[in-house]
Amino acid sequence: MILSDEYAYVPPFAISIIALIVFFLLMGIKKKSTARVSFIAFLSTFIIFGGSLYTGTHLLNGDTSANLIFGLSLVVAFLLVVPYCIVLCTCEPKKIEKLVPHSYNAAIEKQNADLSTPVSSMEVTEEDSHILELSYDFSAKSAEAFADEDGMSLLLNHINKTIRDEIKADGGAILLIDDFEDIIAVKSFDGDFPPPYKLPSDMPHKPIRVATSFKFATFPLRDNIFGEVAVSGKPELVTKPVSDVRIYQNGPEEFLECGSYIFVPLKTKAAVIGLLAFSRNKKSEPFTEKEFDTVKKLAAFAVNSVKSVISVKEIMEHNNLIKEAEIATSIQKMLHIEKLPAIPGIKIGTVFSLADGVCGDYYDVIVSRKDRVSFVMSDVAGKGMNSVVVMSMLHAMLHLVVNTRKSAGTILEWVNHGIAAENFSTDHFASCALINYDPTTQTAEIATGGTTPVYYYNSEDKSVTKISSASEPIGVAKDSTYTDVLQNVKTGDILFTYTDGLVEALNDAGQQYSVDTLLKIVKEHASASGKDIAKLVKDDVKKFIGGNSQHDDLSLLVIKF
Repeated sequence: MILSDEYAYVPPFAISIIALIVFFLLMGIKKKSTARVSFIAFLSTFIIFGGSLYTGTHLLNGDTSANLIFGLSLVVAFLLVVPYCIVLCTCEPKKIEKLVPHSYNAAIEKQNADLSTPVSSMEVTEEDSHILELSYDFSAKSAEAFADEDGMSLLLNHINKTIRDEIKADGGAILLIDDFEDIIAVKSFDGDFPPPYKLPSDMPHKPIRVATSFKFATFPLRDNIFGEVAVSGKPELVTKPVSDVRIYQNGPEEFLECGSYIFVPLKTKAAVIGLLAFSRNKKSEPFTEKEFDTVKKLAAFAVNSVKSVISVKEIMEHNNLIKEAEIATSIQKMLHIEKLPAIPGIKIGTVFSLADGVCGDYYDVIVSRKDRVSFVMSDVAGKGMNSVVVMSMLHAMLHLVVNTRKSAGTILEWVNHGIAAENFSTDHFASCALINYDPTTQTAEIATGGTTPVYYYNSEDKSVTKISSASEPIGVAKDSTYTDVLQNVKTGDILFTYTDGLVEALNDAGQQYSVDTLLKIVKEHASASGKDIAKLVKDDVKKFIGGNSQHDDLSLLVIKF
């Protein structure tokens, strides 16, 4: 049974009660000494209890953001439990008589003597205990990294330095894989690390230049030792680099001479997410198998900490994007014209359907003078606040300048210059169609920036013609120019424009709605009013999409004379 939002607090309270019961049961077990109870079990249970209680209390008061605290408490609890379990599974434990009461040991010995069965020892070496301490330290640092903007860098630098000190390496680096670009990039670097890859031919062989280049380097997942180890997922100990074809000898400078290397993938159950790399100079003793084994053990703990931070950061970023999209959409709705003006001799129809988190479309009807009515259709590229800022600037500048005597093309040039002059990233620009209609001469003056089209339906020969042409979008270059197209109109004629979200709407089979379908509806129902034509298109698109999700804003503006 799915609980409604009204009872969303019930599951967290139930979990907190269960956690409290488990906590007291663990206390009873510890008191009676029937089994050894780790401090980790107490701490993990208490963290889950606290997080659940906090979440339930705040959900009861209507604060849904508390769900993030509950998620974080689970992550921290697992960060404590997972390293502990790994150590118990992989390390040599201490003798059991040191961990349980003497009377219990005596009973075990008697039972084994009776059954002639040897007692299996459980020994935890000092080295294993030390590695466990370092793993807890990684977990603690990852918990600190959740709330810090530079938390990932701080965590990687800490892991790099800790392992480097542990194995007395001259240099260390941590690289992470970028799945989108199929590269592996250096994210942490410290010390002397003779590059095992071929340096660019134009790079001066100076220590500071080589180190700086490596600090910000990226590598393909092939034809280099970093990419090959990451792809194979197999740790590598290189003690004789001269005889290893994967290690490139740059030389002849002494600081470029390769010594020994350790490469260990950061491997989760699902995939390799990165790589630990450590080096010793040629004059230093090569890495040993014991040091290689130490890095492999610590890598198993490090990858859990790194992956946890990545996951939490992704959740937080997703939540921030949702909040930003909600704000952007509310501003977009504020800019949306609430009521179409009544214009003698013209019937206007519109379609305006927003997709979640997109915030791209904007249309307007501006009556500025007796001899000018301006129709605007715009599609802003990108998403979020940057897009809505471009949209707001477009809205403000058009309202300011359409009442001048300047042509549609000149107005778009003014608007473009103003937007392109701002410090926006290049992926935020707008496609815009501006139609200035003069009722006194029955002439439409049309200019377009980008790909937003304008079509003309001729009531005499019942033909539909595209009268606009693609040009430079608004906001890309300050010196873009836009040409004017003049179109005389008469009774029964139609001008219409739309955004690409309309004709690119997809059905369940992945097919697009298409321009041809739109033109067909306009031609077949050209005798109807602009409002009725728009409604017919809206209903047809909705029927075409069916149960498929809407991935982009879709808008249509129909002007019937």
